Amino acid sequence: MIRHRTTRAIAALQVDLKEHNWNEVFANEDSNSAYDAFLSTVFSLYEKHCPLMKIARKHHRSNKPWITKGIEDACKKKNNLYKRFTKQRTKEAEIKYKLYKNRLVNIIRTSKKEYYQTLLEQSRSNTQKTWRILNSIIKKGSKNKNYPDYFKKDKDIVLDKTKDIANEFNDFFVNVGFNLAKEIPESRNNNDLNKHITQNVSSMFIGAVTHREIINIVKTFKNKKSTDCFGIDMILIKSIIEYIVKPFAYICNLSFRTGVFPSQMKIAKVIPIHKNGERCQFTNYRPISLLPQFSKILEKLFVNRLDKYIEKYNLLSDNQYGFRAKRSTSMAVMELVEGISNAIDNKEYTVGVFIDLKKAFDTIDHSILMNKLERYGIRGIAYKWMKSYLDDRCQYVEINNVKSKQLKVTCGVPQGSVLGPKLFILYINDICSVSKLLKCVLFADDTTLYCSGKNLEQLLTTVEKELNILKNWFDINKLSLNIKQKLEKKIENKIDYFWH
Repeated sequence: MIRHRTTRAIAALQVDLKEHNWNEVFANEDSNSAYDAFLSTVFSLYEKHCPLMKIARKHHRSNKPWITKGIEDACKKKNNLYKRFTKQRTKEAEIKYKLYKNRLVNIIRTSKKEYYQTLLEQSRSNTQKTWRILNSIIKKGSKNKNYPDYFKKDKDIVLDKTKDIANEFNDFFVNVGFNLAKEIPESRNNNDLNKHITQNVSSMFIGAVTHREIINIVKTFKNKKSTDCFGIDMILIKSIIEYIVKPFAYICNLSFRTGVFPSQMKIAKVIPIHKNGERCQFTNYRPISLLPQFSKILEKLFVNRLDKYIEKYNLLSDNQYGFRAKRSTSMAVMELVEGISNAIDNKEYTVGVFIDLKKAFDTIDHSILMNKLERYGIRGIAYKWMKSYLDDRCQYVEINNVKSKQLKVTCGVPQGSVLGPKLFILYINDICSVSKLLKCVLFADDTTLYCSGKNLEQLLTTVEKELNILKNWFDINKLSLNIKQKLEKKIENKIDYFWH
């Protein structure tokens, strides 16, 4: 089934949306009711002009661009020679087929080689494009989206019905963060939760949304064909935004004014993607969350206001390089290298601690997050809106067009969201103030701590002591450490690395 989405159909949809009477939206003072009316209209008109249609499978040319029309004709001739050989079973027919097949294989190889040589030559001045081509050659990053016929729930239970598999996937994804958080030992020092966050006396104000702001935000999103739970993609939104911006702006302003995030914007469609290992094990898959397209726009509007507030009061640590404008991984690496280089110049040892968190975004405790946001000045309507955004979220898993039942998500920040990463870096922001002796470099959830000194034995003792303090901070904040290996190695220039 595909959408009948022609240029003419989209043009007709635009006309209907432009001429529609949106009074049902404007008459509502409840953001849920207003959004429900808006979404119902958009979707019904979309269904009217771009209905789902069954199409007959047609013969398509190879998606390999080096396979030319001439090569396709040669492949047909090779197949005919093979059929003739299987019928005649003569030595002459066999030789004729094999010679032609070998010659064709060489022609295809040459054509493929010349195709990629041309592409690489054309992208010589573009490093990013060159790597993309090289990765496509070695198939790096490509994922087989086909699922096995069965999955192992445990040693004795095997699931082979798609609905059961989808439900089990959803149950696994929803509970993975919650189960990890349960394993974290209860800290005795919960009163210390916010002692590293200086309370901001100022509060965040959510300014009004304009039509032009919404249109400009939509332009920044990538042209992706992936659809949300309502079958809507960003390409469609871009083609109709000018005709629906007035009612949608009303909904956004209503949401910000009342502190209510529309419920239908909280439904995530989740696609399991195989990571590694056995394909029949649920634990070897990661979730790709597809959130409602309109939700992304509303989130981006809030993030723009949150960013201005954070910048105005300098709320984020200078040591955080993730999900921030004009900052990058290379800048984080440069800070670390500079710190180590200074230690070398002073003839000091350096001990580095590299921290890996298990499912960092999934284990975020909502009550702890809201407590921290309040300390940073997210109060009043902004606090209410933020709580509404996190509460009562749900998701379902879709496999081969079969949907699981919906389940509530009780912890973590929404994966695939615009706002989620920003909330995460605010959540872990105070880690930089926990230790007075360890220097901290952060890129989102990747945390590097290091310390330098002339006496190696004292340095290691200091680091061990500070790590115990940090471990308590992780426990209080319900963040699970992923300690795979611990390695201490002494190398030249008095540098010691302490891996976690």
